[in-house]
Amino acid sequence: MHKNRDAITISGYILIVDDETANLKLLKELLSREGYQVRPADHPQLAIDSALLQPPALILLDVRMPDIDGFEVCKRLKQDDRTCDIPIIFISALQDVQDKIRGFEAGGVDFISKPFQEEEVLARVRTHLELRSMQLHLEELVEKRTAELVKLKNQIEQENIYLRKEIEVKHKHEEIIGNSEPLRNMLSSAEQVANTESTVLILGETGTGKELLARAIHKLSPRRDRQMVTLNCAALPATLLESELFGREKGAYTGAMTRQIGRFEIADGSTIFLDEIGEMPLEVQAKLLRVLQEGQFERLGNPETISVNVRIIASTNRDLARSVAEGRFREDLYYRLNVFSITVPPLRDRIEDIPLLVWAFIKEFEKPMGKAIEKIPQKNMDALQRYPWPGNIRELKNVIENAMITSKGRILQVNRPAVLSLNSQKDLKLEAVERNHIIDVLNKTSWRVSGQKGAAEILGLKPTTLESKMIKLGITRPKQ
Repeated sequence: MHKNRDAITISGYILIVDDETANLKLLKELLSREGYQVRPADHPQLAIDSALLQPPALILLDVRMPDIDGFEVCKRLKQDDRTCDIPIIFISALQDVQDKIRGFEAGGVDFISKPFQEEEVLARVRTHLELRSMQLHLEELVEKRTAELVKLKNQIEQENIYLRKEIEVKHKHEEIIGNSEPLRNMLSSAEQVANTESTVLILGETGTGKELLARAIHKLSPRRDRQMVTLNCAALPATLLESELFGREKGAYTGAMTRQIGRFEIADGSTIFLDEIGEMPLEVQAKLLRVLQEGQFERLGNPETISVNVRIIASTNRDLARSVAEGRFREDLYYRLNVFSITVPPLRDRIEDIPLLVWAFIKEFEKPMGKAIEKIPQKNMDALQRYPWPGNIRELKNVIENAMITSKGRILQVNRPAVLSLNSQKDLKLEAVERNHIIDVLNKTSWRVSGQKGAAEILGLKPTTLESKMIKLGITRPKQ
């Protein structure tokens, strides 16, 4: 009458252990009729071996048996990880309370007295199987919930680490705005080299923010307590550049009316940033090389040698290797400068940073212009993200400043610069021209790549080829 319910209550078999054949036969027939799988064992060692080989769902265990009694069998099974949780019901003619205490101390869960009643046996078996089933179910739930909690804990810890790093990056590099992968890679390189004394060469197009990166490296270095000294090597002729760098005595050359301390002396114990070093004249390069090698130089008009401890960070938008090949830059100086190079990504390679930059510039201009901007039309932001920005961040800042001047009210109306024609793009790399052309075609097709009148058809490419080019050139559809 309980066949289906009890048989499904818990998987596994019931092990009956008794040295009396009649008891084994009676219990096996009784439990089999109820739908249970039953395995008899007429010797205690046989029962132990069977249970360890294939753990049962429940054990009915006689107490008085030859060689090993039931209490000892129970103890041995409870000491093994494979069988320690199996419920064991003792079947015994023993009535002494002390015997029952021994049974519970050995690990048993119940006692059935001989001669046993069938209904009592079935009721006890059913109860303990259901309890065992509930226990296993709860253990499974606990294990599942524990795994979920561990996963959640690890996730939260990882997110906290990520957030903490982001906060640190924003604090350390408050002038550098963005969260794109190229920018994160750049900042990671900066953090690696900042704590060293190594010379750093910063590469990148005009307007990408090379000086901001130099300041970030200096602020993370042991020299952070001293102000970084900066000089644009492209802004001065050779004679003036040399005196700016190394200083001069009064009368060192015509027009030198006073004694001047050079930038290297001022930067002693700190960092000097030499912007656009690719424009430095060859005659000045030789003197700079000596400072890099020996930390020494002489002021113009004074033979006395001056020693300094200065870290050099240089930047250029030129291909210095090509300048070396063309004889416009000293090869030995190039290798001295190029100890650790970092490339600042152009704005067209980090378009996801454009909204962050736009709002940063708005905040910068709001107070001096007496305006408060609350919104930028999505179509304007999309247009800004589609533009190639040959002038990079400097150009974007100028565009936002212009928009702040012309916009009325709390909505910023931005007119992006017209896309340069191919003729005016002659100074851009071929890759940039190709990228801009593909973006223009995608805009005309509402970013439909394949199909009739899709971008691939217009460009004369297979859709798969166009998709590969888009991945290579970092072209992604602007967020709606």
